[in-house]
Amino acid sequence: MKISGFAGFLATLLLAAFSAFSQPQQPAPAAGAQAGPGRGAAGPRITSPEILPDNRVAFRLLAPKATEVVLNGDWPGGRGIQMSKDSSGVWSVTTPPVPAELWFYTFAVDGVTTIDPSNTRVVRDTVNYWSGVLVPGPGSALYQAGKVPHGTVSTAWYPSPALKADRRLTVYTPPGYETSTAKYPSMYLFHGGGGDEECWVVEGVTNVIMDNLIAQGKAKPMIVVMPNANWTEPAALENGGPRAGRAGRGGAGQNYDQAIDDIVNGIIPFMEARFRALPGRENRAITGLSMGGGVAINVGLKRLDVFANVGEFSSGMFGGVGGYAEYDIDKISPGFLADAAATNKKLKTFFFSCGTEDPRIQYQTKATDDLKSHGIALTFKRYPGEHDWRVWRASLVDLAQMLFR
Repeated sequence: MKISGFAGFLATLLLAAFSAFSQPQQPAPAAGAQAGPGRGAAGPRITSPEILPDNRVAFRLLAPKATEVVLNGDWPGGRGIQMSKDSSGVWSVTTPPVPAELWFYTFAVDGVTTIDPSNTRVVRDTVNYWSGVLVPGPGSALYQAGKVPHGTVSTAWYPSPALKADRRLTVYTPPGYETSTAKYPSMYLFHGGGGDEECWVVEGVTNVIMDNLIAQGKAKPMIVVMPNANWTEPAALENGGPRAGRAGRGGAGQNYDQAIDDIVNGIIPFMEARFRALPGRENRAITGLSMGGGVAINVGLKRLDVFANVGEFSSGMFGGVGGYAEYDIDKISPGFLADAAATNKKLKTFFFSCGTEDPRIQYQTKATDDLKSHGIALTFKRYPGEHDWRVWRASLVDLAQMLFR
């Protein structure tokens, strides 16, 4: 879902606040509003979003002077929903039941995009911001922080061979890491084009997923390393502004030799020296979404001496989407198909996934069928969705349960 940057959001929010404060106090709060200290010259205090018992969701926005407000969410049927204004200047709409998931949305106020000022769940992906709503149910149970032992999310700076300077990465360590002396296997998890080292935690809720899977005994305790795959950047937003036209934007901007150098000679030695990460290829996995899936395949399969577990989610590298070069496994990993038995012995886990409505799926399916026809052992998962986070979170859930068994 494409959303305007922070500058647009801030301008809209300030205009909405100015408009609200310029209105006289309304005689009664709107539905979903609360009377009390939060109500005064600024109008009613708004509750938004409000999840109803049947998973319908009510959205509200105080914008007395607006002439049109539209809700744009990334759930099926969630875009272009017109909202209605009441006498107190509150715009509202109640959706049909929304599937249990973690969804993102914005409001368009007279054509200008803004997040929901009543919702504290704000999500950032590089320079884009939107609001989040977690609809409860079996489909989102792993995305809710429960009463389970929790791991730790931290950031660290490693010496980068690619940048010739320190670069930042995000690290998840499992519950009990700080109080034990145990060593753990590691999954190296990469973002997509336009992302950075923060998005797998912010949008992918990786730490919540891992906490829940580990608590349920479905995944082995592991370290998850989330680097920034924009190799010219030291850290998220460090260079400021959108990434359009900058190296690392999408697959066409990836330099896989540079990626190999940074990952194999920079990140891995740092992790295994600074953290209690187990050495050895059997204790390492590499995967990623979209552009990051291309990184994982091109680094992981080329360096099977380093990784025994390789995956990709929704990569366009297999052809037809995003300007990627034609896929040729023999160029990435010479001899990969010639001796399938030897390849399968090296690869403990080989995983592909894609959304059923993603245009990449036809190319993913063709690549999968071709690899399997040569005797390569491969798991290919299809999930409802397009090129979006519900596909990638589900992919992480399934892959994490397969690793290091």
